[in-house]
Amino acid sequence: MPSPTPSEILATNPIDLTPYEALYKHFHAHPELSKQEKATSAKAAAHLAELNAFEIHTHIGGYGLAGVLRNGPGKTVLLRADMDALPVKELTGLPYASTVTMADMNGDEKPAMHACGHDMHITCLLAAAETLVRTQSAWAGTLIVVFQPNEERGEGAQAMVDGGLYDKIPVPDYVFGQHVMRLRAGTVGSRPGTIMAAADSLKITLYGRGGHGSLPHQTVDPVLLAANVVVRLQGIVSREINPSDLAVVTVGSLQAGQVENVIPDRAELGIDFRSVNLETRGRIMAAIQRIVEAECLASGSPKPPVFTPTRQFPPTINDKPVAAELAGSFGEHFGDAFDADTPRTNVSEDFSILGTSQGRPCAFWFVGCIDPELWDEAESNDRLEEIAGNHSALFAPVIQPTMKTGVDALCIAALTILRK
Repeated sequence: MPSPTPSEILATNPIDLTPYEALYKHFHAHPELSKQEKATSAKAAAHLAELNAFEIHTHIGGYGLAGVLRNGPGKTVLLRADMDALPVKELTGLPYASTVTMADMNGDEKPAMHACGHDMHITCLLAAAETLVRTQSAWAGTLIVVFQPNEERGEGAQAMVDGGLYDKIPVPDYVFGQHVMRLRAGTVGSRPGTIMAAADSLKITLYGRGGHGSLPHQTVDPVLLAANVVVRLQGIVSREINPSDLAVVTVGSLQAGQVENVIPDRAELGIDFRSVNLETRGRIMAAIQRIVEAECLASGSPKPPVFTPTRQFPPTINDKPVAAELAGSFGEHFGDAFDADTPRTNVSEDFSILGTSQGRPCAFWFVGCIDPELWDEAESNDRLEEIAGNHSALFAPVIQPTMKTGVDALCIAALTILRK
């Protein structure tokens, strides 16, 4: 008699998600910014401890948490969720909306919101952990669940590796993760190869010569210099990158001066760019440097600009054989709600470092989180772009069927590898 499929195993071992819906609301109402996920990590660890099955390791690379469930000989699968929130003031109006403010790493008081869905990721992984504990008779091997801090700054995965993650837990054979996205709830999407772009962020300081606003001829105006740089940077993707390639250059901040009648002596630009291959990344970086240095020369800047990297995310690349294997299981379980060739996105993740740092294959997928009725209505009226997505103050994932889909996806992926 053939062994049951991952989908059949789940169908015969359902768990009650009602307590997890309450847990999700708790995480949503109590967000913590990057590197400050103390209470979130502690609550996740306490929940894992209640399952009486996991060997638990805390404070890895900050507030990183890992649980290990050894269930006999076999492969080792790592499932990962991220925990940190964003400095965004929530405007959803939800009854469990965040009203939290907290000091960021610079000591500045900021609002905090789970505007990227990490609260759903934590909850889904905890529920998947319970499900896999309850189905141990149907699988064999080792399950690792990792709750990662500081994803939003692109540093948490590397911090966990550097903090001794793999001295504490087995090196996995496979590393899996997921992310809620602005897609119809109940759907899952993945693809072989690159699924998420690399991302780089940097601060550029431009120098001028300050003076009185009424005497501009005695100054070198860094505001005008910065404005020219911003305009010129817009030509990189449109004129220097192959149109068949994916790339984005964004100037996310421009700061200069304090009052109207004083020309300042410097300006700062915050720049973010995305790419899907290393050659394109290098071309964009070289173009940014060339344009900035040329504009400084043209403006008579008294000092060369200073380039300070602030964030770097690797591309997220799905191992093709593993992606194909998971696609078979996802297709069986989710049917037409699974897209095996979902479009690549310029959104970025540091998840893959947990695998690539050890030479292990990774697979990542997207879980839709937009209320199906809202999605269908917007789609029929060609107004999908009006639906708030990740990082918006209005981002409000519908709890169900988002949660059940996310839990099922994690379990299906693990059972594809570990089932007997």
